[in-house]
Amino acid sequence: MRVVIAGAGSVGRSIARELLGNGHQVLLVDKDPAAIRVAGVPDAQWLLADACEIASLAEAGLADCDVVVAASGDDKVNLVVSLLAKTEYGVPRTVARVNNPKNEWMFDEAWGVDVAVSTPRLMTALVEEAVSVGDLVRIFTFQQSQANMVELTLPADAPIAGTRVGDIEWPADTVLVCIIRAERPIAPSRDDTLEAHDELMFVATPESEDALQKLLSPTHV
Repeated sequence: MRVVIAGAGSVGRSIARELLGNGHQVLLVDKDPAAIRVAGVPDAQWLLADACEIASLAEAGLADCDVVVAASGDDKVNLVVSLLAKTEYGVPRTVARVNNPKNEWMFDEAWGVDVAVSTPRLMTALVEEAVSVGDLVRIFTFQQSQANMVELTLPADAPIAGTRVGDIEWPADTVLVCIIRAERPIAPSRDDTLEAHDELMFVATPESEDALQKLLSPTHV
């Protein structure tokens, strides 16, 4: 997979290193010469250019790009990069960093954003996930579908603990995508049994979250 990352700051470089480690091709783009730290990510390609300009994006080869990550520290830049990537080059997937939570409402399909990642939201989610059992924690939102990735640690006294996945009547528009047990991910099948303290990852619409919470709650009857 070929990925172009707009913004070569600490966040962009960190993402690049992870992607390179997973075998992907990465190009980092930044207009600030001080950000071009090739030694920090030597296996990446680098481009000194303004990612908000069409000519720069053409030079970056967005026409042959699978994913664009708008990772700069400026929300305006990230919105413009996402919009241009979608409207001018039809990039299949755009991921945009939200720096100011007050701007999060703008990071949607109207601006070409497929997935918006708000660092404060992720930090809050990680804190809640670490201390909460039985509470639904929203991780992030898929902007095109408005579905959410949510997580819940199954309480020991939840009625569905010990139940086969295939025997549970999940709420509409809800998909169980992963079970994390003993720090290992499990791709759920109908025959897998839910156990107390499993971390359950779902993709669900906002309208289905209340029903999902009730189903997984110890008070569900």
